[in-house]
Amino acid sequence: MVGWSDCSTSDNRGCWLKNDETGAEFSISTNYEDINSTPTGINRNYVLNITDGWVNADGMNLTEAKLFNNTYPGHNSAFEGFLLNPSILLNGKGNVTRYNNSVPHPLEVPSPYTLKFERPQGAKPKRHLLRLINTSFESTFVFSIDNHTLEIIESDFVPIQSYRNTSVLVGIGQRYNVIVEANDPLGKDGNYWIRTWRADCFRFPAGSPGYETAGIVRYGDSEALPTTSAWNVSLGCSDETYESLKPIREWTVGEPANDPSGFIGENFTVQSQVNQDTIFPLAFFSMGGNDFNPMKIDFGNPTFLNLDYSGKWPPLWVIFPENYTDRDWVYMVLHGLRNAQGSSTTGAHPIHLHGHDFAILQQIGNTTFPDKLNLTLNNPPRRDVVLLPTDGYVVIAFKTDNPGSWLMHCHIANHASAGLALQILERQQSAVDLWPSLAQSEALQRAQEGCNDWNEWWGDCSNWWAPPGKNSCLIGANGFLPDSGI
Repeated sequence: MVGWSDCSTSDNRGCWLKNDETGAEFSISTNYEDINSTPTGINRNYVLNITDGWVNADGMNLTEAKLFNNTYPGHNSAFEGFLLNPSILLNGKGNVTRYNNSVPHPLEVPSPYTLKFERPQGAKPKRHLLRLINTSFESTFVFSIDNHTLEIIESDFVPIQSYRNTSVLVGIGQRYNVIVEANDPLGKDGNYWIRTWRADCFRFPAGSPGYETAGIVRYGDSEALPTTSAWNVSLGCSDETYESLKPIREWTVGEPANDPSGFIGENFTVQSQVNQDTIFPLAFFSMGGNDFNPMKIDFGNPTFLNLDYSGKWPPLWVIFPENYTDRDWVYMVLHGLRNAQGSSTTGAHPIHLHGHDFAILQQIGNTTFPDKLNLTLNNPPRRDVVLLPTDGYVVIAFKTDNPGSWLMHCHIANHASAGLALQILERQQSAVDLWPSLAQSEALQRAQEGCNDWNEWWGDCSNWWAPPGKNSCLIGANGFLPDSGI
């Protein structure tokens, strides 16, 4: 990068770049939201060819895998394949018989994913940075390595004061950076299980004994399966301890601009209702205010192409305008549906907001809002995916400093498909100023081209997928796209 030099060393990974002229550092302490504090980036162009193909990830014949540049799953990730028979994959490798020992594997099961560590040479073992990313369909995972502690240093790209634990819970879409010291603690054959348990978030079927042994850390050349014992970890469905996630770059959260009624900002009820197929066939969840209001998008006419609209928004778009300044804070409270017993969230939902990091002012389970309200405004945890605790509530806050239309949704895929989402239209006029019209905005032009292609394809029902033996045109639009489209 022109004018900047690498300042990262084996003893100090907190400094990334140093300005050759001023000595200013780009580091974990930099205010990354201030463009004057960060170096000018470099444009890099990548070509991704997304194709269907065959892959053996876990011993099953997956004939419709989505390949990125002919690789699967396209990037390093730990996720559960959306298959008839569940399978936990670690960096694209799994064993379908591990989760359910009664499931046969028609193909050879791949070797487990393996990390190779060097045995300590002298008094200072090597330290390895692991990036944990949960891209699963519906599972929250608890990650651990037998006999190795994890030093957790970052959550959702936000550097935090490091802390140590024997495991870390990773919700869907969450990312953690952890450091592992290669100290070969047992000093025997040098083989240790990497474990990925499913947390107790919803009513998942129990796995067979040992289902969580997803990978191996190896010191040396032994190829034997590990015989190590697991840490005693909690599988409770809750984020890492609130007090542990202390950002290095501190924020102080201001008063809410969107609190006209004294309800701590805007309140959103996460709820489910049966027999809502008149809205759209798979409508089941909602978070769009206190009424049941599931979201469904229109692929051919997104909000981005309607930024200058001044009328009443279509109800299924579930749009909440936030028209404040770039210095104002908005608060949002997510909670379950109130009932005689308190409030019900139907489980712990990983809620993701596009366009922002948000501060978590409070996160509490088994409590009806606003009971036990106690907001943290001085350097609260911040990230972009938070678990709404079971039968509890979470209060988040962010500055309205990024104009546009931003999706907030549950990261459990079928919950989003069932409508558990909304849109935040942030500073609409500022967004119009950035993207004034099709004639003046290349971004709008590219978006319109994509929508035109979609509308042309969608307009020919022979393109639609249908079950074997069915006529795609006869299944109807709702038969082909029965869900929210998210």
